[in-house]
Amino acid sequence: MASEYGKIIILTAPSGAGKTSITRYLLGKYPDRLAFSISAATRSPRGSEKDGVDYHFMSVEEFRRRIHEHEFMEWEMVYEGKYYGTLKSEMRRIWAEGRVPVLDIDVKGAIHIQQQYPENILSLFIEPPSIDELKRRLDGRGTESPDSLQARINKAAYEISFKDHFHKVIVNENLEAACADAERAVLDFIGEGRKVEG
Repeated sequence: MASEYGKIIILTAPSGAGKTSITRYLLGKYPDRLAFSISAATRSPRGSEKDGVDYHFMSVEEFRRRIHEHEFMEWEMVYEGKYYGTLKSEMRRIWAEGRVPVLDIDVKGAIHIQQQYPENILSLFIEPPSIDELKRRLDGRGTESPDSLQARINKAAYEISFKDHFHKVIVNENLEAACADAERAVLDFIGEGRKVEG
């Protein structure tokens, strides 16, 4: 490997735009080439989420200690008192397996990593068809209070203003088409050529 760092694929989007669904599609189709980078988070697990599978769940104290020990490639306080970050150890684990890490992360974190490792990155911004559609999707989850829903909508509008910072913008109006679009970009990036139907 020419550098200490391997390739990195980033998917970023406002909450509810569909980046997690697209990430799962890519990982499910190319398990031998791609691996999910498990983010660290200080929030509590939701539903059936498992520590070390969906997130590395940790206390705010532990997260802050790891910040001071420079264990993160990037980290953000995404909402008041809720930290998320990408551990350097996750990248090393995936590169050691000969795979490309796929990061499903916040917009600010994505910009931060892209600035640090500009040569080795493919960044995809998943955009909702509209703010109204995003609001409908988030409301449909049934996990938001009216205040938290409005906070997410405001944050989404702000994040969409950064979409031109990324290599490719994919509007997720139709999930199947958005997955195929992401797949083409990923295959070009990892050197597999164009083998995508559609």
